[in-house]
Amino acid sequence: MSAAHPIIETGLDELSSTLSLSEIKDSKILISGGVGFLGSWLCDILLRKLGKVTCVDDFSTGLETNISHISENKDFTLLKEDITKTNELDGKYQYILHLASIASPDAYQVSPTQTLLSNSLGTLNLLEEARKGDSTFLYASTSEIYGDPSVIPTPEDYWGYTNPIGIRSCYDEAKRFGEALVMAYYRQYGLDIRIVRIFNTYGPRLRADGIYARAVSKFISQVISDENLTVYGDGSQTRSFTYVTDTIDGILRTLTSNLTKGEVLNLGNPQETNILELAKIIRKLARSSSRITYGPLPLDDPKRRKPDIAKAKKLLGWEPKILLEEGLMNTISWYRNNL
Repeated sequence: MSAAHPIIETGLDELSSTLSLSEIKDSKILISGGVGFLGSWLCDILLRKLGKVTCVDDFSTGLETNISHISENKDFTLLKEDITKTNELDGKYQYILHLASIASPDAYQVSPTQTLLSNSLGTLNLLEEARKGDSTFLYASTSEIYGDPSVIPTPEDYWGYTNPIGIRSCYDEAKRFGEALVMAYYRQYGLDIRIVRIFNTYGPRLRADGIYARAVSKFISQVISDENLTVYGDGSQTRSFTYVTDTIDGILRTLTSNLTKGEVLNLGNPQETNILELAKIIRKLARSSSRITYGPLPLDDPKRRKPDIAKAKKLLGWEPKILLEEGLMNTISWYRNNL
């Protein structure tokens, strides 16, 4: 089964050798947002482990090219459905992974209602499917629920500091509500749930076009196109950049561990990198002469992101393995062939 590019194949090979996932074999697995960046990686690795994967996606942000190489796999089913409206699910999945959501700030500010509904009504619909089938349910939340944190590194028991009516609230508050709803099903119905708070993941298949681009993909797109790199503010704001295979590893460990039922875990890189430094590293690795230009800092943009991952280390034995420059070189190579 081809994954369309050697960089992705190598990443999947490494994940396959690291994770046994014996419990996945022959299991029915539902992935919402499975045509997207992380969702398509999960489809790939779970099919490799002989799971029977159903992907539900409305293609609002995902790209069909992400799953075209598995479209003929007998164990893969694609439902082109909106999870806030779908009635095509059968409630008989052993595992449900809910990743469907707009995640790029520029994009979710254009579609705030859709973002709110996919994490509220969409989450409710999928939780009901999980309750019918007694499924293990994993919710992909985000570091954005912390807002602009006053505690660095930020642990899971920090409650967050967010603007509930700001321009980013459609995402931040939607994910916070999604977490609350998932925990309600755990407490009221005893559903086997797990929540991962994902920090700035990057790598092959992360969109680089228009409003869907994020810092890493936008900078790489700009250097490949010999454009200036656009840094917002003075570039001192920091993020936790985690290569995609490390994030996928953490998600699947959380999904299958006996220790994570009812738990919330940070999945991110404890190495802080500021945005200006990121731009310079990408420019160097791409051997580009692009200039760095500056624009106004977006409203409510968090100043720092640095996770405390002690809990993931303790429960999962997980921490990122891929160094930033290695991950960026892989990503640049993929974009040169696919942009």
